[in-house]
Amino acid sequence: MLELNVGGIPAGGTDLIKDTSEATFMVDVVEASHEVPVIVDFWAPWCGPCKTLGPALEAAVKDAKGAVKMVKVDVDQNQQIAAQLQIQSIPTVYAFYKGKPIDAFQGALPASEIKGFIDKLIAESGGEVDDGLGEAIAAAEAMLEDGDVADAAQTFEAILGEEPNNPAAYAGLIRAQLALEDLDKASELLANAPAELNGLPEIESVRAQLELLQQAADTGPAAELQAAVDANADDHQARLDLAVALHAAGDAAGAVDHLLELFRRDREWNDGAAKAQLFTVFDALKADDPVVLNGRRKLSSMIFV
Repeated sequence: MLELNVGGIPAGGTDLIKDTSEATFMVDVVEASHEVPVIVDFWAPWCGPCKTLGPALEAAVKDAKGAVKMVKVDVDQNQQIAAQLQIQSIPTVYAFYKGKPIDAFQGALPASEIKGFIDKLIAESGGEVDDGLGEAIAAAEAMLEDGDVADAAQTFEAILGEEPNNPAAYAGLIRAQLALEDLDKASELLANAPAELNGLPEIESVRAQLELLQQAADTGPAAELQAAVDANADDHQARLDLAVALHAAGDAAGAVDHLLELFRRDREWNDGAAKAQLFTVFDALKADDPVVLNGRRKLSSMIFV
């Protein structure tokens, strides 16, 4: 069992979502978790992904209608807590139940995965999960993965008929258009997305996917670009174009490797194009994809070396 060297002082409130400090962590998190699971969001004001994950977490916690609570910890202001829980990067999310951490994840996740995380906590604590449209979304995702793109699109559209601002369904419909290679339709859907969806991880992910596909239309064959890079390792434009072509061909890891190499050679080239392109690739993939996790770690080591 984890023991935290912080003093619990005043009793915490019954709010679903609150900020905590080293003085109140024991009450707000450890003690409160004996009633319902408590999700702890470790964040900082300067953290970009935190600004998308935080609101998405809050929305999911509110949707759970009291089955879970959420506590936010600013790591800059509460370094002792962060150190004791070995928080090495943010955003990091812990789930406490019965006084101890039982689950965790790092990075910004899409709303569908956040809901899955919370549903699992509720189930493990003996609560009842409200599936809502979750089963329909899962079925549409399975269709899309199996290549039944038209049926997936119809299912996503039907879900949006019930819940027009469902981010997972809206993003799924855009991904279906991308799979159909209808970039114009995908672009139109993005442009007309409800304002409250803008900035959410699901929408930003499909935005990045569309941008990468549009870029790929303007690059040459990967084999020719590879030959150009082999002939001149300092041909930065060829290396950038090669990364775009590799990603379009399904080789995200190869794309990231070339972008990291471009960053290593000249991080300032073309207004920092290598770093910008890396973030676009990261956004297009799931936050917990090994390509993203490894790429971010390598990029960080280069930046802070």
